[in-house]
Amino acid sequence: MEKLKIVWSDVANEKLEEILFFYFIRNESDTYSKKLFKKFMQDIRLLSHAPNIGIATKRKNIRGLIVEDFIVYY
Repeated sequence: MEKLKIVWSDVANEKLEEILFFYFIRNESDTYSKKLFKKFMQDIRLLSHAPNIGIATKRKNIRGLIVEDFIVYY
């Protein structure tokens, strides 16, 4: 199977920044934010090889990938 390209929407980028900034402020450190960002990137990278690994939703053609305590919809 051909590797698919992951394209982030502007809204998705903003939400990710908000999540990472929240933990930066809350923890007064960027250590966890960096760890969480790395986890997001690793897990989402899997989608380029196996796009059906996420859970199916009620909406047709929308799936969700669980990353830590978050769901990334695609």
